[in-house]
Amino acid sequence: MFDKEIYSARRKELASKINSGVILFLGNKEAPMNYPANEYKFRQDSNFLYYFGLDEPNLAAVIDAESGEEIIFGYNRDVDDVIWMGPDASISEKANSVGVANTKPFGELFNYIEKQIGVGRKIHFLPPYRAETMIDLEKLTGIKTEKIKIFSSQELIKAVVAQRSIKQPEEIEEIENALAISYEMYATAFREIRPGLLERELYGKLEGITLSKGNGVSFPTILSVRGEILHNHHHENIMSEGDLLVIDSGAESEMHYASDITRTLPVSGKFTEKQKGIYSIVLKAQKEAIEMMKPGVKYRDVHLHAAKVITEGLKELGLMKGNVDDAVQNGAHALFFPHGLGHMLGLDVHDMEGLGENFVGYNSEIERSEQFGLAYLRFAKSLRPGHVITVEPGIYFIPKLVEKWKAENKLNEFINYEKVEEYLGFGGIRIEDDVLVTEEGHRVLGKQLIPKEIEDIEKAITGN
Repeated sequence: MFDKEIYSARRKELASKINSGVILFLGNKEAPMNYPANEYKFRQDSNFLYYFGLDEPNLAAVIDAESGEEIIFGYNRDVDDVIWMGPDASISEKANSVGVANTKPFGELFNYIEKQIGVGRKIHFLPPYRAETMIDLEKLTGIKTEKIKIFSSQELIKAVVAQRSIKQPEEIEEIENALAISYEMYATAFREIRPGLLERELYGKLEGITLSKGNGVSFPTILSVRGEILHNHHHENIMSEGDLLVIDSGAESEMHYASDITRTLPVSGKFTEKQKGIYSIVLKAQKEAIEMMKPGVKYRDVHLHAAKVITEGLKELGLMKGNVDDAVQNGAHALFFPHGLGHMLGLDVHDMEGLGENFVGYNSEIERSEQFGLAYLRFAKSLRPGHVITVEPGIYFIPKLVEKWKAENKLNEFINYEKVEEYLGFGGIRIEDDVLVTEEGHRVLGKQLIPKEIEDIEKAITGN
């Protein structure tokens, strides 16, 4: 955990932004895999971690926005628990370690909330993402589960997003720790990749590294020679000569901060000329996007610039045509680049996404587009010092999408479908790094940067 003063300061700042009422945080419970005593690996709620730091199940906490009173509700282990799990610090000792003086048995939470509601006080809570949390909130507040998200506190959501969006030095250090694990993962991938290897053999080794060095993966690893499937979690393909392997992976540090890195590797150790052509476009788009990043720049503009670089490059290869600006304005590039450029990163790999993407990535100054491709941009608003954003452009040749657009004669003035069909079976290429926005501009995070230049990747794979 961080020093208790950090958690106390976070809670004090949050309370100052809420006008009145009680702020309620429910920690996560353990979830069974296939019978009650066989549980998934526990992961604490990120907002609970951010404000209260305690990484264990069956906890709740409240902050009185008016008086400043803070209470943690939890259990002390009884002798039966000690038999199975060993001795443990008391709930009061744990609370003290994060700067909270008051504790109560978990069962008293219901009486506490009932009393606050009874005197007309507002209970602020964040939108839940687990069914058991919805059920508990219904028991506590009387709001039906299907309406819980509707009645979550927008005032609290906006305050939490504003606070968690700006990463402090200790948080950057934790992201760097996660990136050190990513570095080791990719060093292993460079060393192990070869024709004839089953995807899951490499997938298993990479996931093992995250478990031995931190808290496991920050999201299910994408590792596939079918890189045109954006979130491909199938790992049963055999790598063959000439294939491109997309690895989009991340680790959690010991304090649950995430990394998120993507590299595209030639299975044989050498890119073909055709692969180099597409890879060079993606790399140029990524490097120019990163170079644009500084306070005050709208990330939507960074995304659109990357789209223009991709369009220009594909035009030079004969896959696209016409005016580049017009092509991007009409969304023609989304046939090849159908996702957003990046997202916030922190305690969640898509940081705070559970609070609502539009709260995190949009505001009154910039609304979400409905255009295919651009609509998937998770973060569009102006960059500020302390933002940590992923930058991950890509080019993909998706047979079903090409077939659909061609059949509809969609954007024929910008797309050379005959040439595009020559690339079906190519797969996809994505390159991703994690970038901190600084007062002066930006910094690519990672104490050891993972190779992404063509020559450096080939050297790392072949050992030359």
